[in-house]
Amino acid sequence: MARTAGSHAETTGPRVRAAAQRLIARHGYAAVSMRQIAAEVGVQAGALYLYTPDKQTLLFDLMRLHMEELLAACEALPEPCDPRAALAQFARFHIGYHIDRPEAVFIAYMELRNLSPENFAVIEGLRRRYEERLEAILKAGTAAGVFALPDLRLATRAIIAMLTGVTHWFRDMGPMGRDEVADQYAEMVLKTASAR
Repeated sequence: MARTAGSHAETTGPRVRAAAQRLIARHGYAAVSMRQIAAEVGVQAGALYLYTPDKQTLLFDLMRLHMEELLAACEALPEPCDPRAALAQFARFHIGYHIDRPEAVFIAYMELRNLSPENFAVIEGLRRRYEERLEAILKAGTAAGVFALPDLRLATRAIIAMLTGVTHWFRDMGPMGRDEVADQYAEMVLKTASAR
């Protein structure tokens, strides 16, 4: 297959990543070949190597970009002084951010097993930075006596898993809108963490 007329690095590179994300989310990393990605983009398979050295790097780049953008968006949020407000804000943010990116979320969670050990360590470090944001909120709330959580790390992971799960079932055409879902999840998280 010949190169698509008018394709350029500044447009083809993002198209390669978008096609890889779509195909990996749909079929799984192991089932997707570089040839399939090239066909989706409309370039020869060999041309992909102008944009990525191999499929492993492409997977790593997709995950790294997702985590870096997530961290940047989270770090840009205003910091409420009250731990309850901070926890509710985190829950709403997490759901709102992830609902719009179900393919990236699926890959970031389900394809970790396909990363090389070196790449896994980098992604795990980025994930840990994100978890630390929530853990700090829970720690502040526990210190203030508004949260009662015996194991902050376990609570952090449980809350993130619960919030991320929305991407598996939420549809914009469903009975609840995204804001209503985010509000109800924020309330559930607050009830879970609250001191009785």
